[in-house]
Amino acid sequence: MKKILETIRSFFSSLASRFKRQPGDQQAVQSESAASTPHPKGRTDRFTVISWTVTLILVASLLGSTILYKNAITTPVVSPSQAVSESGDGPPVSVVPANGSKDGSNYILRDLQLKTRIPERPRYQALTYRVSRGDGMWAVADKFKLKSETILYVNKDLDDNPHSLKPGMELTIPPVDGLYYEWKAGDTFETVAEEFNASVDDIINFPGNDIDLTDPKVIPGALVMIPGGSRELRNWEADLVTVSRGNDGSTGTSDFGSNACGGGAVASGFGWPADDHTLSGNPYGPGHLGIDINAPEGSNVYAAGSGVITMAQGGWNYGYGNVIQIDHGNGYVTVYAHLSQINVGVCQSVGQGTLIGLSGNTGNSFGAHLHFEIRIGGKNVNPYDIVQ
Repeated sequence: MKKILETIRSFFSSLASRFKRQPGDQQAVQSESAASTPHPKGRTDRFTVISWTVTLILVASLLGSTILYKNAITTPVVSPSQAVSESGDGPPVSVVPANGSKDGSNYILRDLQLKTRIPERPRYQALTYRVSRGDGMWAVADKFKLKSETILYVNKDLDDNPHSLKPGMELTIPPVDGLYYEWKAGDTFETVAEEFNASVDDIINFPGNDIDLTDPKVIPGALVMIPGGSRELRNWEADLVTVSRGNDGSTGTSDFGSNACGGGAVASGFGWPADDHTLSGNPYGPGHLGIDINAPEGSNVYAAGSGVITMAQGGWNYGYGNVIQIDHGNGYVTVYAHLSQINVGVCQSVGQGTLIGLSGNTGNSFGAHLHFEIRIGGKNVNPYDIVQ
């Protein structure tokens, strides 16, 4: 500010010197004035007074403008105690004007978020997923919020068998649960919906099908998504015949591939057939009528209940690999598959918890685990409802 004042003063001083008369022109006049009218002592120069007056006016104007400008700007002040957390889930932040009143009447409250939340948009087209080592059918389906049977419906290479999943395989992942259907000449929305237990409206209104709602029709050969549709899956478990100990009237177990073992121990309850009680792959459900228990290669496999060994067979066995069956004498038969080692023989009587083999990766298996089934009268039931 001092520098500005000095500049202004110098400007007006130079301006004043211009209005002064030249020394040669004023010499006579100054002599006459001096003779006739004496110059008052201490008289202030007129131009100096004008320059200082104008300077003070300019300074006052600048200061006033600065004050008005600052009062017109609202500076947000955020209290440290009201800072938003890094996750963006913290409390709302109060943004306070610099001139706000202490009672908060002039405060402006805003919700500030450090992260932008983009809502997940619905997907209407299929995508491709490459299977990695460690993936299981249930895990892949859960990743895309689908049912495991939907993956089986859509991917024919799996042949309705979750154990056909292999690393490097490329899966088609539909946008919603259901299946794809290639439209044929003569098909109607009603006949297709009835065939796959679906809704006509769901088929027509699904955006991915691009059906004109004013004139709904599908060209033969087009691939149409059937939302919520389903079909029968091949029951691979039925290929492995349930083998009983023999229908001698003492066991109550039906003969499906009877083995003339006769009587033996009868189970009074069922426990877990492995040390680990968690799943490593597929749970019980459509296309997988057993559970895959976490059991690294060579882990102990136990008899889930007392009974008689009716099958202890190595080989492929319809994808089961090395497999054991136990008839428990009360209508139940248990199956233990993909074993690396079999420690028992046919017609051997075992108690609950007896070591019958070691877990492995034989047959149609995607990583070492124990595939465990419980059958009643030759039909599979969920082991989770039986074991304790």
